[in-house]
Amino acid sequence: AIFQSLTRNPLGSPDVIGFDAGSYTGALVMMLLLGSTSYVLIATGAVVGGVLTALLVYLLAYRGGIQGFRFIIVGIGVSAFLVGINSYLLISTGTQQARAAVAWGFGSFSALGYEQLLPFTVVLVVILPLVALARRGFAQLELGDDAAKALGVRVERQRLAMTVLGVALTAVVTAAAGPIAFVALVAPQVARRLVRSQGLDLTSAAIVGAVLLLAADFIGQRINITVGLVTVVLGGGYFAWLLIREGFRR
Repeated sequence: AIFQSLTRNPLGSPDVIGFDAGSYTGALVMMLLLGSTSYVLIATGAVVGGVLTALLVYLLAYRGGIQGFRFIIVGIGVSAFLVGINSYLLISTGTQQARAAVAWGFGSFSALGYEQLLPFTVVLVVILPLVALARRGFAQLELGDDAAKALGVRVERQRLAMTVLGVALTAVVTAAAGPIAFVALVAPQVARRLVRSQGLDLTSAAIVGAVLLLAADFIGQRINITVGLVTVVLGGGYFAWLLIREGFRR
């Protein structure tokens, strides 16, 4: 919801613009190159990878400001580059290590327990109040940059702050369960239609995202596949439709 509002585009999603791929790269470096099996270290690698990817996308897309569609296109390009790096890391390591990393990369709840719950909860307790505090200025950004400036909002500082918070949320989730695709893309759009909201509605997007993810996990358990594979199958068609619609609009 943050990134779709930030870019004013329904394609704005961390799995589309490369932040998930960056978090996966960071985790792979910890698992395959450094041989770590510690959740804390893998999570740290995922967070660092996501933040560095976001910084790269932001710098490459910045031209006297951030324009939403350019931000998305640059993100897609960076994501493709990182997918290549991730594939190289997987094929250049041992079979057993690669198998574990690939399983993690599809996204799964099966290995989650209290070891992940405590640090995950602590980070969310820190991040979510910051998102709530930044929400007011971000709502004014949706009126347009000129209107936001007239209301006293420091546009680029506000946009950067929300980008950092969005990346932090993405990296924490990826570190816990792997890069589960398309939930972040679909959930805000479904929520907006359900509550008929014209602006950023974080609460409804979070609830719909949770319901979609639990439903995908329920389906996955019944047919014995990971939740990430279910969301890829269900979300791929929606993503293709969005790309076609945005292409015609542009």
